[in-house]
Amino acid sequence: MNYPSKIVEETVQQLSKLPGIGKKTALRLTLFMLRQPEELVKPIAESILLLKSQAKVCKKCCNIADEEVCFICANPKREQHVICVVKDVQDVLAIENTHFYTGLYHVLGGVIDPVAGFGPDKINIPQLLQRITQEPITEVIFALNATIEGDTTVHYLAKQIHAIREDIKITTISRGIPVGGELEFVDETTLGRSLQQRISL
Repeated sequence: MNYPSKIVEETVQQLSKLPGIGKKTALRLTLFMLRQPEELVKPIAESILLLKSQAKVCKKCCNIADEEVCFICANPKREQHVICVVKDVQDVLAIENTHFYTGLYHVLGGVIDPVAGFGPDKINIPQLLQRITQEPITEVIFALNATIEGDTTVHYLAKQIHAIREDIKITTISRGIPVGGELEFVDETTLGRSLQQRISL
């Protein structure tokens, strides 16, 4: 595609690096921003820079946070003895939107997938095992996607947890979630019921 400007071309190239944004969508966004007044576009650019410079990772659960400890971990009203283990931040948001769960979380930042080069050392497993050792946890709920990689991760972690503490109850959300489905796309009622009707492992 021949662009009318090198600046437009560079903006399209950068925007098309975002997930789900192809060259045509990137061009539409570029031209849209070009037509907008500076007071609309400037806050967008500033918020992206702020995101990279000031967003933190919670030192307890590995969720995204404004402070060293996220607002969920810092909330004394949450059930401190239950941890829900999820793949990523989107899954935390999906579960929070159900309003069924009141415990804590642990964000793995991925699942075990040897084909993609993701072994146990590539995700936030040490932090989880440290919490099992140091916190008064009585139950760990696995809310991972119903895929081979998700199930592999669940079985690996269940073995690791029970090697540390045999008294911890380990459950997984019920399979109201379709096999191969992504949690962030499941409706809130189904996801909430899956949490309530979790299965012991």
